[in-house]
Amino acid sequence: MSGDRNFYTFRGYLMMPDQKQMTPSMEDYLEMIYRIHLQEGPTRTTELAARLNVQAPSVTKTVQKLARLGLLHYKKYGLIRLTPKGEKLGKFLLKRHILIESFLKLIGVKEGHLLQDTEMIEHHLSASAYNQIQLLYQFFKANPAVLDKFHRYKLERGGPDHPD
Repeated sequence: MSGDRNFYTFRGYLMMPDQKQMTPSMEDYLEMIYRIHLQEGPTRTTELAARLNVQAPSVTKTVQKLARLGLLHYKKYGLIRLTPKGEKLGKFLLKRHILIESFLKLIGVKEGHLLQDTEMIEHHLSASAYNQIQLLYQFFKANPAVLDKFHRYKLERGGPDHPD
């Protein structure tokens, strides 16, 4: 089949040369560093560990990797500071998280699943899929009657959490 030439496994897509070198975990760290940066400025590994519910040695390893990528300034036992590149990427990561969470909430994903689903989706979106979700979210927000029609449709199909 000629269409199969462009098929890759999930890992294959992640390893493609044009893809980022950051893991989902590294993205979460940078997003949290950016969140803290907005509220309090530079932070320390202990604060980051507490916010992410991880051990301090894990934070140190990941922060060092992010620093090697030019996203942070960090010296052992010192403050973690974003570089301009890190601030730009952190801002995007937070924006992406907020969009996905807001979209899922808008279409009826319940609070008990919202954060988990957001985390599972946000790290694996292409730029194209992200842009389309953003456009659909804006469309629903601009057209509340269409959103109401969607929610009525879900109820008619068997309820808000119906699998079909």
